[in-house]
Amino acid sequence: MAQPLPTIDYGHVEPMPVYFDDLDPMGLLHNSRYAVILERTLATFWSQQSRTEDNDLFSHPDAFLAVAEFSITYRTPVRGAGTVGVHFWVDKLGRTSAVYGYRVISLDGETVHAEGRRVHIRLDPETMRPAPWSPPTRAVFETLFK
Repeated sequence: MAQPLPTIDYGHVEPMPVYFDDLDPMGLLHNSRYAVILERTLATFWSQQSRTEDNDLFSHPDAFLAVAEFSITYRTPVRGAGTVGVHFWVDKLGRTSAVYGYRVISLDGETVHAEGRRVHIRLDPETMRPAPWSPPTRAVFETLFK
């Protein structure tokens, strides 16, 4: 039976696996894998929200984006393979950008393993210039505000 996720007042929590190959030689989650886990978390969330008619997330125009900033502060190591929670929210939504806050937490929500922020910019795939979010995507972002 899956362990319930912590109750939160804002944003979204997604359970994410930590695999053996995510670990360093000491059996701790390698520092570089936190960004990968956040990326997988956001992809999981948005794939549940933003399907296109052909059910392909990456054909959705708002899925074409670039990370402009990523920061992380490590608090307590994740030991061994298993599952962590990733709590994320939107701090600011611009015309073409989104600023996320996030925490990698234990499944009971008691331990914060890492926290930080990520900024991404929606791009027009033809011009590679910033492009505005569509109204349906903005509506989903609005459910994530802190």
